[in-house]
Amino acid sequence: MENGGGSGRRRNVTAVSTVSGPDCPQNGGCSLGNHGHQLIGDIHVTSNGKIEVEQVISNKLQLKMKSEHLKKDLLREVNNHVNDFIDSLIEESASVEPASLPAVFSPPLSDKERSRLGHFRPPHGHGKQFVSRRSLLDELFEVNHIQTIYHMFIALLILFILSTLVVDFIDEGRLVLDFDLLVYAFGQFPLVVCTWICMFLSVLVVPYTLFHLWTHSQASSSSHHRLYSCAYGSMFLLYQALALGFLPTYMAVVNSLPPASCFIIIMEQVRLMMKAHSYIRENVPRVLTWTKDKTSSGPVVPQVSQYLYFLFAPTLIYSDKYPRNPMIRWGYVASNLLQVLGCLFYAYYVFVRLCIPQFRSFSLQFFDLRTMVLCVFNSILPGVLVLFLGFFAFLHCWLNAFAEMLRFADRMFYKDWWNSTSFANYYRTWNVVVHDWLFHYVYRDFLWISQKRFRPAAMLFVFTVSAIVHEYILAICFGFFYPVLFCLFMCFGMMFNFVLHDQRKGPIWNIIMWTSLFLGQGVIICLYSQEWYAHYYCPLKEPSFIELLQPRSWSCKRSLMPK
Repeated sequence: MENGGGSGRRRNVTAVSTVSGPDCPQNGGCSLGNHGHQLIGDIHVTSNGKIEVEQVISNKLQLKMKSEHLKKDLLREVNNHVNDFIDSLIEESASVEPASLPAVFSPPLSDKERSRLGHFRPPHGHGKQFVSRRSLLDELFEVNHIQTIYHMFIALLILFILSTLVVDFIDEGRLVLDFDLLVYAFGQFPLVVCTWICMFLSVLVVPYTLFHLWTHSQASSSSHHRLYSCAYGSMFLLYQALALGFLPTYMAVVNSLPPASCFIIIMEQVRLMMKAHSYIRENVPRVLTWTKDKTSSGPVVPQVSQYLYFLFAPTLIYSDKYPRNPMIRWGYVASNLLQVLGCLFYAYYVFVRLCIPQFRSFSLQFFDLRTMVLCVFNSILPGVLVLFLGFFAFLHCWLNAFAEMLRFADRMFYKDWWNSTSFANYYRTWNVVVHDWLFHYVYRDFLWISQKRFRPAAMLFVFTVSAIVHEYILAICFGFFYPVLFCLFMCFGMMFNFVLHDQRKGPIWNIIMWTSLFLGQGVIICLYSQEWYAHYYCPLKEPSFIELLQPRSWSCKRSLMPK
């Protein structure tokens, strides 16, 4: 190479391999045998002079282009998450009251005082902070890899539909599109609508009226404030127990509503009871504080429009104001409602193709250990699919649809529960809406009443309340008492909550969590389906109270089944 050549023009070929000999010029390459190419450094040159480095350069250019695209996508995602985090941080910091000046210059606290201050929660005024944020799946669906998983579930639904149509065409000689299972499950729907309207109007009128009357009694100059409080509190509890607690259940049981219709009424019953409690629980302490301080001419009482908005809002924690979006995206609403409808048909095909044929055959056998083991493992797949469908349809699509119609901006209805390495974290992140209510009004109020002395008892009380409500919903909807879910909550749920706690980290604990979850879903689908078919095949004309409590699947034999 000449000395006058610039360094930028130098090729990667830094040396030329030469072989001395009569056939090898000193400044050129030498042919090596009869292979038809020459070796120049690290580059192979064919006999016709074509350099085979073009493919290497092309691969490097493609890799560079992919790296640039990945860099842009990564920077955009990081920027979006940082912006969302800073916006949430600003809104949360704006809602925090600044410390007073004497507190800043106060002497340092002792360890005991600092511990008491850290765990202190007043009975009111420090509830859930609502901030504007998107649902996690809405963010994840912007990633192509997550969209592919979503497309896989759609493909599975298409296969379910095709298999059902093909089997029906082979058996019947025609396409059967009657959807008899859905028609049965949602039977007597007009009665469901009328019952819901009565429940909703009663919740709209009674708690709000009782609270207003009680507020006026506290604002008056009467000396019987405690007597008024006991009277109005008793009326509210009586209303919760009879009007919301007993009457909807009575309507569902007396009219023998099918499972899905009964599920709507009971779920709405529980939701409205929790909302009524939250409204009273959040506003009563403010009135009591006003009666002590008298800082204004009258207590702050929510307007009817605020209470009405709360009854429809996808949250169980009352607040006078919620973060709101500037506009409604009706396309987003329609998309979520269509996905709810799609999940409904998805669940229909899961039961038609995976559950009903299996449990009809199992129900013809005596329920022994072998039958139970086979049933549980065969129920894992439909159980997991039902779990995913219920989560996606309700906690994501349904709540986001209502949040969008109400311009409700706080969309954190769930967190990344699928990444949980402990059941303690799973319970907190699976259903944030219900968890917030249990945390604020059961766990935290229990600690406040007990003066922070019984934290394990508070946790046990939360598990007990949750287990009882879950089992109550299933018992009324299915029409029989079989406390499988209650036992799973109180036994395995409590045990896993302490064994698989937050100190467990790493992928192995996530695998254990998923394995336990899959087995639990298999047990639930198996045992409740067995009991359902046992009640169908072995009905009792006049069962005693003991027979109502005894699982029918334990004693139902094929010889006792009607032919």
